[in-house]
Amino acid sequence: MADPIPSQLAPPPSVLAAAGAGAMPAGRKMVLLWTLYFVEGLPWGVQTVALPAFLREYGLSLTAIGFATALGLPWMLKIAWAPLVDRYGSRRFGRRRSWIVPLQLALAAAALAAAALPLDRALAPFLLVLLAMNAIAATLDVAVDGLAVDLLAVEELGRGNVAQVVGYKLGMLAGGGVLVWASAVVGWSGLFLLMALAILVAVAVTLRLAPRDVAAGVDRRPPATLAGILRVLGRSLASRRAGWLLAFVGSYKFGESMADTMFKPFLVDAGFTVAQIGAWVGTWGGAFSIAGSIAGGWLATRYSFLRAVGVAAALRLGPIAAEWWLSLIDPTAPQVIAVTCAENFFGGALTTTLFALMMSRVDKRIGATHFTALAAVEVWGKLPAAWISGALTDATSYPLLFGLATLLSAAFLLLLMPLRRQSEQEPAR
Repeated sequence: MADPIPSQLAPPPSVLAAAGAGAMPAGRKMVLLWTLYFVEGLPWGVQTVALPAFLREYGLSLTAIGFATALGLPWMLKIAWAPLVDRYGSRRFGRRRSWIVPLQLALAAAALAAAALPLDRALAPFLLVLLAMNAIAATLDVAVDGLAVDLLAVEELGRGNVAQVVGYKLGMLAGGGVLVWASAVVGWSGLFLLMALAILVAVAVTLRLAPRDVAAGVDRRPPATLAGILRVLGRSLASRRAGWLLAFVGSYKFGESMADTMFKPFLVDAGFTVAQIGAWVGTWGGAFSIAGSIAGGWLATRYSFLRAVGVAAALRLGPIAAEWWLSLIDPTAPQVIAVTCAENFFGGALTTTLFALMMSRVDKRIGATHFTALAAVEVWGKLPAAWISGALTDATSYPLLFGLATLLSAAFLLLLMPLRRQSEQEPAR
């Protein structure tokens, strides 16, 4: 194949499989990863679901509530400090574990601090604590991604990325759903006390299951300096093969992001209530998104990663086109529910398959940094579409916006063709 990544930057698949497999049983790896990613999702669920409702209840303006979303910035900026996670860490305690356990404890401490701060009298300190929680959780995500890269063999990436995506989504549902529901009984402070307790349980699981080091026999030590890590990252991302991957990762959900951003306003304008939209998009959509992520893990286990991504991306076109169709008619509730469930299902499948593909292309010496860089491209690639979707709709119409989203989603599938031609042959499973 043309222009593969040089061998000194990415060991061949057989080496990657040997390095990731280690002596740790696969079931133990999955339990550990499910637990770690679940914990990461807890604070984000509280911020995206509970915080806006509680802030409004305490009388804050919609403008202030909108600005509160800036508390999530650490998740978008984590690539800036990801090299530190690869470079530093205790060998004796485990390079990844020496980051994960202290960060979990810090997250639990931040939850306890939030529990002690009443919103009506200490709003500013509370928001600062929530910002700290996001910074801790984002850094924890870098370390856990690095651990996943270290642990998972090639044939385990499908299941491993189900643990990553679904575990995080379940954490969000627990933080933004179960804990919010429980807050009616235990109060706002009790919500964060329960969160701290869940995190401490995860600490115990981590100490019990997380290995002190990666598998023996393969040298995966990071470069000796931060500059060395950045050089390896730059060389890894600069190859032609990596370039096509970055192009697809940065664009594969551009059309979907446009459609998703405007779909809920469209439903409001079509006459549906906020309660209906919340039930269909939030509850049903969330459940089907999780089911789709599990299906995506099955695809990534059954087929090559590129083929799994291609199948999921092609199937996802149907629901986006169906949203276009809904904008052209007078939609009924069953039609909206069916399209919403299908869109979330195939969108979830596509995310899991793409993350498995991304993880298979990571240099394990800088696993946390390399995967975080790819994930940053994935996140930032979707944002411009969301930003311009409202202006496009105001200037044109819902049908034009959804039609453009469908066409863009189809067009970006073409990026898989050069990616497939230039990728190294994946091992048979």
